[in-house]
Amino acid sequence: MNDTLRRAWGPRLAIWLATGLGIGLYVPAPGTFGAAWGSLLAWGITFLPGFGWQVAVIVALLFVGVPLCTAAGNALHKGKDPGAIVWDEIVTVPMVFLLVPLTNWKIAIAGFFLQRLLDTTKPPPARQLEKLPDGWGVMADDVAAGAYACLLLYAVDWLDRTNAWGLLSVG
Repeated sequence: MNDTLRRAWGPRLAIWLATGLGIGLYVPAPGTFGAAWGSLLAWGITFLPGFGWQVAVIVALLFVGVPLCTAAGNALHKGKDPGAIVWDEIVTVPMVFLLVPLTNWKIAIAGFFLQRLLDTTKPPPARQLEKLPDGWGVMADDVAAGAYACLLLYAVDWLDRTNAWGLLSVG
């Protein structure tokens, strides 16, 4: 690819991917719509053969997100973490389901809700991680929120499996 073509299409491609195929540019609450894309991605990742492959794909997507979100943020000229960029929500939702597989609609809703709650409230150190430079800050706060949501979903699932609550089982 020649340099002129790369300069013309590189930013457009980064924006298109980082905004969830453009959805983040046109909807209210783009993070919620990004998390919906992430739920579909999480469901797809469940079909990978084994936990190791699932983790590898999620980690790869997280690392791709750093330069992608940096490039899209620079191209959009809308500050450090433009709301239109939803790649961070898309790729951190699958993290939520690493310890509790996405096996039914109750788990899907619980994981989605936890990810949105923790992404919007940004408990420490998520808020502090947001201050990292460029794409690192865009991604790191959502990684923290995804990790918290994963652990909370696991705790709810454990309470359910020990018959303390009975919320997530379908039956």
